Amino acid sequence: MYDTIIVGAGVAGLGAAMYSGRFGLKTLLIGETMGGTIILTDTVENYPGFKKLTGMELADKLKEHALEYDVEVKEQKVVDIEKKEDGFVVKTAKEEFETKTVIYATGTKVKKLGAKGEEEFSNKGVHYCALCDGPVYQDKVIGIIGGSDSAAKEALLLTQYGKKVYIIYRKEKIRPEPINAERVDKNDKIEIINNTNVVEIKGDKFVESVVLDKEYKGSKELKLDAVFIEIGHIVLTDLAKKLGVELNKKNEIIIDREAKTNLSGFFAAGDCVDTVFKQAITGVGEAVSAAYSAYQYVK
Repeated sequence: MYDTIIVGAGVAGLGAAMYSGRFGLKTLLIGETMGGTIILTDTVENYPGFKKLTGMELADKLKEHALEYDVEVKEQKVVDIEKKEDGFVVKTAKEEFETKTVIYATGTKVKKLGAKGEEEFSNKGVHYCALCDGPVYQDKVIGIIGGSDSAAKEALLLTQYGKKVYIIYRKEKIRPEPINAERVDKNDKIEIINNTNVVEIKGDKFVESVVLDKEYKGSKELKLDAVFIEIGHIVLTDLAKKLGVELNKKNEIIIDREAKTNLSGFFAAGDCVDTVFKQAITGVGEAVSAAYSAYQYVK
């Protein structure tokens, strides 16, 4: 019987593991990917204590710190969680574990565009991570679909490889953080196409162009060698929902200031919860609160 099982091994899960370990709780951390989605980020400049480092470096530092304590780690996917009288049973495809409390920090997965040709050209010019796949496109013409801060950062990264980068966004104006908006404005390789949707991705064996829903410079077809889709994420809260944990309209877990949910002994943190401002540092902060709440609950 564990005191707490942390479901999800991203920055929030690792932060929770470090604190639950410090509190002396018998702790198990379960997640498919150590570090979570932050490892796909090229540059992190907004995590206090580090002026600039890669997402992988940040994840490694958090993992190293967590493992300073007596924390057990399993790199597996959690497929089910059941409520029992004295706690919970957390199941993977291989094993099951009993615990008094759960800290749920599953985060999100990338959202697909849903355009014709997206699945057909997946990994053949359609990608979801500039850091992972951008280096392949040296001196190529690349498109980024999306208008968030993440999309702007992906576009800036891709200018290190491509000769031209288009940001294609469905609304009037992209909405990155001010510092990244300034960087985009100053980068001669980036061109923004606003108020436009990509309705089809075309090619032979690999991506060759996209079809837009309105003309751009006299044509609805834009020649591209690659398309990177950055239109947000889907929260991974299905297992929590099945347990009866209360969600909002976005399927995010509703928590209070102590990272408590409506279900006794079940705490949550990170990108899967209803916090409006989602950052690595806010997720870790919530996770620390969750670990403290789990500690108070167990004791």
